[in-house]
Amino acid sequence: MAAMLEVKDIHCGYDGTPVIRGLSLEVNRGEIVAIIGANGAGKSTTMRAICGLLHPERGQILLEGEDISRSPASANIRKGLSYIPEGRRLFPKLTVRENLELGAFTVVDRKVIDERLEEMFALFPRLKDRSTQTAETLSGGEQQMCAIARGLMSAPKLIMLDELSLGLMPSLVEKVFETVVLINRKGITVLLVEQMVQEALEIANRGYVLQTGRVVHSGSARELLDSDEVRKAYMGM
Repeated sequence: MAAMLEVKDIHCGYDGTPVIRGLSLEVNRGEIVAIIGANGAGKSTTMRAICGLLHPERGQILLEGEDISRSPASANIRKGLSYIPEGRRLFPKLTVRENLELGAFTVVDRKVIDERLEEMFALFPRLKDRSTQTAETLSGGEQQMCAIARGLMSAPKLIMLDELSLGLMPSLVEKVFETVVLINRKGITVLLVEQMVQEALEIANRGYVLQTGRVVHSGSARELLDSDEVRKAYMGM
C-alpha cells in the first residue's frame, strides 16, 4: 500500500515553545488513520503543521512524495489536502450554500461547483433543507455536517478531521462516524484526531498515540484497542 502522507521527524511549536518533538507518522492511500492522546499532547498542532497553517522548524512533510513542509495551506488544498478544524470554523453570517461554495474556491467551472453541491446535498440531505439559512442558525450537528461538506467541496484526496464529535449530542456522534466511513468508501483517505478514542479506533485501520508531542504507541486499530495501557489511559477501562 502506497503512502499518501509521510511526516518525518517534525519539530514545531508556537513563539519558541516546542509542542511537537520529532514526530513521525504515515497515512497510506485509502486508509483511515486515527491520532489519539490527551489534551495538550500536540494532536491539533500536528494537523495544523500537515495542512500548512504551521510550518515545522525541522523535519519533512510529504504528500504523495512531494515536500509540502513549507507550502501554505491554500496551496495544499490545490494539491488535494483538506482540513476540517476543531470547532468547525464556519462563516456564521453566510448561508449554508455560500459556506459550501467557499470550499470550492479552487474551482472556476460553475458547472463543477453545482455538481459538487448536489453531491453534498445528497450526502447530507439536511443541508439541502437548510441551504438558505445562515450557518449561525444551525444546530451543532448541522454545523458539523456543513464543515465536513465544505471540506469535501475541493474534492480532496486526503481529508483531515479534527475533533469531529466535540460539542455534539451523543445521538449524533454515531452518525458522524458513519459519515466518515462513507467518505472513505468513496476513495478519500482520512486522517482523524478524535477525543472519543474507542469510537475512532473502531472505524480506523491504524492509529498513533501522542504524548507531549511524541508518538509513544502505534499499530493497527485492533492492537491499540486491545492494549491495556491505551484502554486504561484513554478509555477509562
